[in-house]
Amino acid sequence: MPVNTSGGLISRGHPIGASGIGQINELVTQLRHEAGDRQVINCRLAIAENGGGNLGFEEAAMGIHILERVS
Repeated sequence: MPVNTSGGLISRGHPIGASGIGQINELVTQLRHEAGDRQVINCRLAIAENGGGNLGFEEAAMGIHILERVS
């Protein structure tokens, strides 16, 4: 399973608040088959997970998105 084909959030500086949008942008680019050299061949499903905030030692909020290419 390919993971972080764009280099992940750290490669983008991991900007607080914009990390989730960066993930979704990469997934949509992959699902549209527009990712160039980092394209995952024949991808149809994609998942993003992003947590934030701080509640003790764990995340205070978690968002999980599953995207599917519809042809």
